[in-house]
Amino acid sequence: MASNTPTQDLSNLPYIPLKPFTGTDPAGGDALLEDLNVWYQAGDISFMIMSTAFVLLMIPGVGFFYSGLARRKSALSLIWLSVMAAAVSTFQWFFWGYSLTFSHSAGPFIGDLSNFGFRNVLAHPSVASNRIPDLLFAVYQGMFSAVTIALATGAVAERGRMLPCVIFMFLWLTVVYDAIACWTWNPSGWSNRMGGLDFAGGTPVHIASGAAALAYSMMLGKRRGHGTHELNYRPHNVTHIVIGTIFLWVGWFGFNAGSALAANMRAVLAAVVTNLSACVGGITWCVLDYRLERKWSTVGFCSGVVAGLVAITPGSGYVPVWAAVPCGVMGASFANYATKLKFLLRIDDALDIFAVHGIGGLVGNICTALFATNSITRLDGVSSIKGGWLDHNWIQLPIQLADSFAGGAYSFVLTCAILFILNLIPGLHLRASEESEILGIDDAEIGEFAYDYVELTREVLNDVEGDNMSVYSAEQRQQPVVHQGGQGGYGVAIEGGIHGREKIVNMGVPLANHRMYGQGSADLHAQ
Repeated sequence: MASNTPTQDLSNLPYIPLKPFTGTDPAGGDALLEDLNVWYQAGDISFMIMSTAFVLLMIPGVGFFYSGLARRKSALSLIWLSVMAAAVSTFQWFFWGYSLTFSHSAGPFIGDLSNFGFRNVLAHPSVASNRIPDLLFAVYQGMFSAVTIALATGAVAERGRMLPCVIFMFLWLTVVYDAIACWTWNPSGWSNRMGGLDFAGGTPVHIASGAAALAYSMMLGKRRGHGTHELNYRPHNVTHIVIGTIFLWVGWFGFNAGSALAANMRAVLAAVVTNLSACVGGITWCVLDYRLERKWSTVGFCSGVVAGLVAITPGSGYVPVWAAVPCGVMGASFANYATKLKFLLRIDDALDIFAVHGIGGLVGNICTALFATNSITRLDGVSSIKGGWLDHNWIQLPIQLADSFAGGAYSFVLTCAILFILNLIPGLHLRASEESEILGIDDAEIGEFAYDYVELTREVLNDVEGDNMSVYSAEQRQQPVVHQGGQGGYGVAIEGGIHGREKIVNMGVPLANHRMYGQGSADLHAQ
């Protein structure tokens, strides 16, 4: 049927014609002499800027997730570490991290300093794709660096000092992350040239961070009271865990879909499998926990979502949609059972980072070998691979395993070496003192708290101390004294201090009966 719609003349619309890059300037050209935008699609640029912002959102997500899993007296320190990781990694990436990872003249193991301080990083087509410029690719990949170190430094939970950890961030990114990311993603890298498939960070992000967290936990030693009832506690704030999971879930769309490095069908497919694997992983972990406790655990669901996201990451741009289901099931299942490894290894991995990210990343790399297919890769219109087992490329599994174990072993050994040397430097000992651990890392290292009830308790105790000094004798002060608070009618009984501090014996109504404030006086230091 013929259309009666008149033909519109589009020749006068202000389109910028797309031209292939033909320049020789390492920066891409001189903006004073030519238009540097003509080599790129505005849609691709917009998509990648938004993906960059999404990945940035994952960093506070890591902090909230870890904070909720820990005890309240160290909750703020884990949020602080995550946002500090973003700051340290961003500077390191600008300083020399990007050059060591993605310089155009990189070697098979690590790059050079030709792009030191973002020198000549502007409009030249990026090393990974000619659809986006170097500068955009640099800022996008810088977010991956930040997420990776934020994941790893959760290992310091409840017993590590902040200053050595911050210095460790810079050193680890330089020595470990930049090398692994280079050999995985840079076209000159040995794993990339061997045919390794890692779309968005199975080895550089997850296996590397999981192995580093295991090494950091081992070097720090076990938390005070490990193996006793003192550490037999539940995550102190499930709401934080849910909020962190949501941030991670949303941010992972930019993490995986953005790794297509253009707005195309491959990016769409990556987004679809990312969400599907997350959902299946959450259901799987929740069911596995229910069979043991007969409770539908919110924490279990959130852990499964993250495990599903981890498992689909390396194959998100290579596998068909249906493959997200086995990826999510296997990722969550293996990570769930891997939480028992820390007991076999006798390493206090407080937040199960190795189980979720190390083992989850390994499962993801294996699933990529099984389910990767060239028909999915070609959705971007330019890329091509030999595929995995679906395409009868049986050698892909050994290649994936070689890349996985090389990355994990390298990260573990170098992390131990960095921490061993740091611990020998005066003032940079890794472990907090026992008194600081009892008091809480928030108070000892930061001097601020995640919840204002800590300050409320201090104010009440200060008032009581003042009243006691003016009214009661020294002998009477050894007996519990009840102080009535303000409008809320909070009652607090105290007794003589331990190590110069008063100990709360009983919190009156309504604080004692509110779950937010824990189990009462016996749990004051444990919480």
